[in-house]
Amino acid sequence: MTALNRTGVSHTVFYLLGIPGLEDQHLWISIPFFISYATALLGNSLLIFIILTRRSLHEPMFLFLCMLAGADLVLSTCTVPQALAIFWFRAGEISLGRCITQVFFLSSTFIYESGTLLVMAFDRYVAICHPLRYTTVLTHALIGKTGVTVFLRSFGTIFPIIFLLKRLTFCKSNILSNTACKHIVLARVSCDDIGVNIWYGFFVLMSTLVVDVVLIFISYVLILRAVFHIPSRDARHKALNTCGSHVCVIILFYAPGIFSVLTQRFGRHISPHVHVLLANVYILAPPMLNPIIYGIKTKQIRDQVVHAFFTKQT
Repeated sequence: MTALNRTGVSHTVFYLLGIPGLEDQHLWISIPFFISYATALLGNSLLIFIILTRRSLHEPMFLFLCMLAGADLVLSTCTVPQALAIFWFRAGEISLGRCITQVFFLSSTFIYESGTLLVMAFDRYVAICHPLRYTTVLTHALIGKTGVTVFLRSFGTIFPIIFLLKRLTFCKSNILSNTACKHIVLARVSCDDIGVNIWYGFFVLMSTLVVDVVLIFISYVLILRAVFHIPSRDARHKALNTCGSHVCVIILFYAPGIFSVLTQRFGRHISPHVHVLLANVYILAPPMLNPIIYGIKTKQIRDQVVHAFFTKQT
């Protein structure tokens, strides 16, 4: 393992350290990682199976939820197994090609999930503000086109990062103090000017995640305005309840990421292991908790799960 390449030859192999400064605690840290990953796999797979096999759930809201569950599976699978390999077997070696591939899938899936949350907000807006037009606006054809658009946006915005990383010469350290390859983490061990990488990363952030947050906020402002004009208290409560799960998932998805970015920008005195742990929260928590939130708060899904597992036994 070479920390510094003095020959000027670009590294093609890197070593992920896991949680820097807590190497002796890796075995204990692996427990919540493993539990969250197992829960995410089971919960999201069950959610996708229930939605796809139950005709009564072939509605826009549940189809968008199926997209979200699929993104959660990819998001957790492209990072957590590798983190567990580091914690259990110290298997942190990764080639440059695999590292860049992980950057691509991690970043594009994150943007895809953000786009899915945006279209779910639009779904709730149409359902509450224009209920009579809901079935005519959100057709299966539109849902398919929306899914393809969200996918192409995530793919298209992250694809240039592959070439921005491949152009760099990695002649500094080949040690990455993280559990996974990240765009800027990898770029910082380069000898070249990474100004283009930083500015393009900023452009991606502003044109996708920030735009999504603003549009989701506007959607819910319009939803709340429509809800408070409903004369019936019960109807207001029912309308707000249909948005409860989505709001919880939105907070769960964006809050850890925003907090992690703020600590990296302004918390220079914070220990490196804290930054890495915070960065892992937004990869671990949403995939694990999203199916639980929707399973508990959405009656249709809850009923179908009970029907699938208990009806045949009685």
